[in-house]
Amino acid sequence: MGVGVSDWRLANAVARTGQIGVVSGVALDVLLARRLQLGDEGGHVRRALAAFPVPEVARDILDRYLVPGGIADGRPMRPVPQQGLRPRKHTQQLAVVANFVEVFLAREGHDGPVGVNYLEKIQLGTPASLYGAMLAGADYVLMGAGLPTEIPRLLDDLAAHRPARLPVTVHGARPGEEHHVTLHPRELLGADLAPLRRPRLLAIVSSATLAAYLARDAATRPDGFVLETSVAGGHSARPRGKLTLDDDGEPVYGPRDSPDLVRLAALGLPFWLAGGQADPDRLAAARAAGAAGIQVGTAFALCRESGLDDDIRARLLRQAGDGTLVVRNDVRASPTGFPFKMVPMAGTTADEQVYAVRPRLCDLGYLRTPYRRPEGGVGFRCPAEPVDEYVRKGGAAEDTVGSRCLCNGLVATVGLPQRRSGDYVEPPLVTLGQDLGFLPHLPDGFTAADVVGFLVSGAASGSGPVAPGRPR
Repeated sequence: MGVGVSDWRLANAVARTGQIGVVSGVALDVLLARRLQLGDEGGHVRRALAAFPVPEVARDILDRYLVPGGIADGRPMRPVPQQGLRPRKHTQQLAVVANFVEVFLAREGHDGPVGVNYLEKIQLGTPASLYGAMLAGADYVLMGAGLPTEIPRLLDDLAAHRPARLPVTVHGARPGEEHHVTLHPRELLGADLAPLRRPRLLAIVSSATLAAYLARDAATRPDGFVLETSVAGGHSARPRGKLTLDDDGEPVYGPRDSPDLVRLAALGLPFWLAGGQADPDRLAAARAAGAAGIQVGTAFALCRESGLDDDIRARLLRQAGDGTLVVRNDVRASPTGFPFKMVPMAGTTADEQVYAVRPRLCDLGYLRTPYRRPEGGVGFRCPAEPVDEYVRKGGAAEDTVGSRCLCNGLVATVGLPQRRSGDYVEPPLVTLGQDLGFLPHLPDGFTAADVVGFLVSGAASGSGPVAPGRPR
């Protein structure tokens, strides 16, 4: 559901209903720094920081980023350092603290389950992000956009505060050449802490074949799966086989992409179905097929508690009401190479006119690709950066065509855009799922509790977790 759309408020609201409330774990360091620079209205971030187990680390974050009363209108936000293979101490501390804050606030005031969602593609910040979420007591970790084969071991190490190491995929690396990012919990925080509770890992997959691959070995086996179809919001898997586009330029999915629920159920691990599942009949069908429940994103993204900018949410609901809301599955938009759902709304970077005039740059860098430089060493490139820079780094110019800066666009969508020189403000970029059939069944100004109530209204009594809010 994009950066910050499934934020702590939404996850908290979902978890209070007894379902799994999930926060998006992407770019939380940027969100934390910008919330503090805007003055931390309501004091929520500072309340969470006061609970961080190493107070001096939290104080350093406050000293660096808090602007009492908020920065002056028109001033740019102070940037945060980008992640790298050898990140600075402050870079990792900021990621740890930011993930702690989001999960702490999501868990506050109730005993419902809370999870956090990450992209496997974003490897550089994963150890620090996971550690922060675990320090706050996350119950679940969800991970997609790649196979999380290394995450079970990483969770074990972090729970014991052992030095953790995660291999990093580097494009063009030579055979036998290894790259990794490390995190040393005791050195990073300067404290000896009690062992942590290990969260359960749910791998987000697009097929039973991928689930079986992960489940075959204890070292890679997750605690469950989320099986996601192509209509889900955010990133989705490419169709199996040769890529074919329809008349609108969207990928065509066929019978090979249909989920094999019998095979998935035979693995013996709990699973949830995602993508176009926001309906009580589909929940009942999922449970009849052996699923633990369903995962829902778009319905929660449009509810009152979501992190979407209020004006953007209102525009989306108006367009849905008059039948003009369109969600496109674009194969070029995301620097990851995965198809990505975009709403071609005026004033956003999905609007071709806005995209054409936006200066190309990559200053947040979460979706950069590490690559091996010809002379050795590792560099980073992104198809959304200036074309000449991308080509100079060995990238193909055709990869840049249509590529959007998801990082800046998604952060702007939750009301935290960066301001550039010349009064330029980063435009938003909206992602939703392609199934909006739930909207006529929900009241105006609906809440997360309204969504859950609608979903469970047709479910059998005694059902388990049925509507984990899904960040993307």
